Formats: sequence, structure tokens, C-alpha cells
Amino acid sequence: MSELQNNYAQHEMCKHLCTRSEERQFTSDVHKKSSMWRYVSKKHLQTNREERALACDMCKKTLKNPSALKLHVCSYTGEKPFKCDMCNRTFMNSGNLNAYLHFHAGKQPFTCGVCKKSFNRSGTLKLHLRTHTGERSFKCDVCKNFFRRSDTLKEHLRTHTGERPFKCDICKRSFRRSLSLREHLRTHTGERPNTCDVCKKSFNRSSSLRLHLRTHTGQQPFKCDACKKSFKYSTTFNYHLLIHKGEKPYKCDICKKLFRHSGTLKEHLRTHMGERPFKCDVCKKSFKVPKNLKRHLRSHTGERPFTCDICNRSFSRSDYLKSHIRTHTGEQPFTCDVCEKRFNQSSSLKLHLRTHTVERPFTCDICNRSFSRSDYLKSHIRTHTGERPFTCDVCEKRFNQSSSLKLHLRTHTGERPFTCDVCKKSFKWSSTLKLHLRNHTGQPQ
Repeated sequence: MSELQNNYAQHEMCKHLCTRSEERQFTSDVHKKSSMWRYVSKKHLQTNREERALACDMCKKTLKNPSALKLHVCSYTGEKPFKCDMCNRTFMNSGNLNAYLHFHAGKQPFTCGVCKKSFNRSGTLKLHLRTHTGERSFKCDVCKNFFRRSDTLKEHLRTHTGERPFKCDICKRSFRRSLSLREHLRTHTGERPNTCDVCKKSFNRSSSLRLHLRTHTGQQPFKCDACKKSFKYSTTFNYHLLIHKGEKPYKCDICKKLFRHSGTLKEHLRTHMGERPFKCDVCKKSFKVPKNLKRHLRSHTGERPFTCDICNRSFSRSDYLKSHIRTHTGEQPFTCDVCEKRFNQSSSLKLHLRTHTVERPFTCDICNRSFSRSDYLKSHIRTHTGERPFTCDVCEKRFNQSSSLKLHLRTHTGERPFTCDVCKKSFKWSSTLKLHLRNHTGQPQ
């Protein structure tokens, strides 16, 4: 039996079952061609729609129907014709609006049967299920990587083609993803729509807020299988893994020094070029890296955001706090390989090692005398300049070192911090106690 005869037989059965007179001939809107049956007319329409696929004027992509083309064009124009009546937020398509209405109502009707996580859209649930099944059905023909979503593959392909179709009208910078452009625009508008419920800090990206929340929750989802150390951020975790692998893939072309991270190499190159692109607006001092500028600004603002939970003392830098906590715990993790003396700070160990190597890297330009520490050189230079920046508040006597002022103040306060364990006599200075102890030991004065 031919397809037409089969369709006719089905139509006769429909006529037998339906007594309504409205069951009559239908007309195609495409060619105004008459068809005897509703289903034949539908099939005819579908065939003609496929034949007459519509093309986007911007990217030449073909779409099957006008509504699909309209939605596609919106991704370029930014038009969002569907509006939420509750908050006036707009969307490109009705599906996104309906999903957002579930958010207002607090509904998440689509639940994962594996982990019971709920979603406000069936499509989101479908994508989520692939995290359980491991399904990655979208393959890159260039590098053979697989992806869970077609749009992720589409974005990935731009890394090969170099295509950046989304352009900022203000600074002309272009992006591979529309989301990246949208987030970038906030750097111009100053908009920070993502607010932390705990500390009220605002962010221009939802991902930045999500990462920030881990500072409150203490969540460290990235765990190293080698040493069991955990990390808040994937970037920090990936950097850490290089330590175990011993990899240093980034090389300085000038001095051949190797680095684990491209950012560290970039910062290192500035030591060769003398570049200091990050400048303080207050004192005009410049820095090689932005984090050093950020730290420096606290010297102007007085900000001390890192607080000790034990004694409530505050610090301007996290590493200062970390070192301070060791004064409570007694931890001394840095050991001298020569004499096995232990220290609570790496900087203290570094200074100590110079007592073994007799290294004196800091030299006075005036008399060529060398010193093991930069602060020693700084104090020494004052003997040439006559500078005395430290003043006693009581008698206004001036000193060229803060330690000299500290010792002098004991003449006013009467403080005697050095006590003899034998006779309990106290002294203002350690040198005087040292001399006194010879009276007990019988050593010559």
C-alpha cells in the first residue's frame, strides 16, 4: 500500500469516529496548496519549512523557522522582549522567563533522581544528569576534547578560530562569550549586582561571589590526593599540584630561571625591565605587582583586616598574622641546615643563614661598609647624614635608631626588664646584667 493510500485509510477512520461537520479541507499557508487531510497539510508545512531554512544576516547560520531566527538574532542585538511582571527583569525567550518565575515562587519542580538536587528547568536537570553519567556527547574536531553541552563546545571552538564576536562599545575590547562581555560592561558602569548576605560585600560577577562565600563557610572543595591538603580555589589547587610534579614549564628568556606559573614569570620579567606599572595615588610610589600596591595602600588607610582569634591583635597582611599565630602555638617550622636552630619565620631563617655564610649584600655607597640586613644599612647611613628621626616624647632627645630610643625611654619609666636569676636584682639593659652575672660566676669584670 502506498503512503497516500495509507493516509487515506487513516482519514476514513477519523471521519467514521468524528461526526462533527467541521472536519473538512485545510489549506497550506506556504503555497496555498489544498490538502485533503489535516495531517497531510501538517507534513506539507514541515517539509516546506525545512526547505526554506532561514539564514542569519550576521553569522550566516541557518535556522528552521522564523521564531528560532528571531531568538538567535536577539543574542546579537541584546533584545529581551519577555518581561517579568514582578521585578521587571527581561529575558530573550519565554522559556527563560518561565524558569525565572519558578525562582520567584521558590519552586524547583525538576529533581535529580540520583542526588535529589532540584532545578527550576527541565533542561538544567538534563544537563546536570550528565555529571552523574559522565556523558560528553559533543566533540571538538580540532583537539578531540569532549563536552557535555553544545554551547560549551561552540565557545571552545572559538579558542581555535580566535573568533571574538562580542564587542564592548565603550573600549572596543572583544570577547568569546556574551556572558564575559556582560560582566566586562560592569567595569564601566560600576554595577555590582551580586551581594554577600553575610558581610554585604558586592561583586560584579556571580562566580566571584560564589568564590567569596568560601571565606565564610571555610569550604575547601579541592583536595590533593598526594598530601591531603585542601584548597578553596581550583587555580590554587592546580598550582599546588605542580609542586608534586616538580614541573616549572615557564622559562625566562633572559636569565633562564624557571617558574611554575605564567603570572610569576610575568612579574619576574619586570625585574629585568625595571617596569613598575602599579602606582600609589597617595605617595606616587610604584610597584611591580598589584598585590604589593594593595598591601601598601593599607599603610595610608590604616586598614588591618587580618585579626588573631587568640589575642585580637590585627595585621595589615595575612602572612604577618600567620607568623604571629606561631608566637602562640610555639611552632618553629623553619630550620637552619647548618646549626639546626629553628625559627618561626622564613625571613628570620634567611637573615640567620648570613651568620654562617658571612654574606653582607647591603653596601654603603659612602664608605663601602657592608651589612647583612637592609635595616642595618639604613641605620648606618644616618651616621653619615646626621639624621635622627626618633624623638623622645618626654625630653625631646633625638636618636638615629628606634632601638636606641626604646633603651632611652627606660631612663624615664624606670623599667628594668632584665633580672638576675641568682639574686633577683634587675637592670635596664641586657649588657649590664651580663656584667653583673660575672660577680656570681667569679669571672673577671
